[in-house]
Amino acid sequence: MSGIIIAPSILAADFSKLAQEVRDVADAGADRIHCDIMDGHFVDNISFGPAIVGFVRKETNLSLEAHLMIEHADHYVPRFVEAGVSCITVHIEPEAKHDVTNTLKQIRDCGCRAGLSLNPATPFSAVEPLLDRIDLLLVMTVQPGFGGQAFRAEMMEKVQRAAAWNKTYGTKFDIEVDGGINPGTARQAIENGANALVAGTSIFHTEDYSKAIRALRGG
Repeated sequence: MSGIIIAPSILAADFSKLAQEVRDVADAGADRIHCDIMDGHFVDNISFGPAIVGFVRKETNLSLEAHLMIEHADHYVPRFVEAGVSCITVHIEPEAKHDVTNTLKQIRDCGCRAGLSLNPATPFSAVEPLLDRIDLLLVMTVQPGFGGQAFRAEMMEKVQRAAAWNKTYGTKFDIEVDGGINPGTARQAIENGANALVAGTSIFHTEDYSKAIRALRGG
């Protein structure tokens, strides 16, 4: 499991010392930094925007992935590119109010990796027409908007189908799982085909980030 990508979500970090938190998880063995962007419309919470992402960019050389849980993601893509992200993930649901195909092209044209996410209620079939145009598929195992929710094991069927798709069609997109990730649920996700894990509480709410990250990888 050493090849598993760990992306700590700074939504769970202590924002009073965010710079140190970012440096600490980088030193602890994180592979990427996950930035949960919420607008209070697509999801019922508000987090932070490009300015905070730009601040994080100055604190680490790790790749930054912005998960845009917002309406009109296409309007904001240039701002997150300017802030220094390496990957932008957008949602497939109609409530996100954007042309998903065009937005994915826009992200790639900006030199970023393009990710696509689906909420628990959204079937895997919704993303199938676009799987040849993405670098990352983010499977939500909780309803997005708030951290600390319980992992929904039934979402593993989507992870299995994504892994089967990569094998059948020769695509190589990352299969990332987000929501309720701890050492036990991480194992479930990996066994079902995930190769990337987003974790917030199970890293930032522990005393030893290195130990927490090793545990997520199964070490």
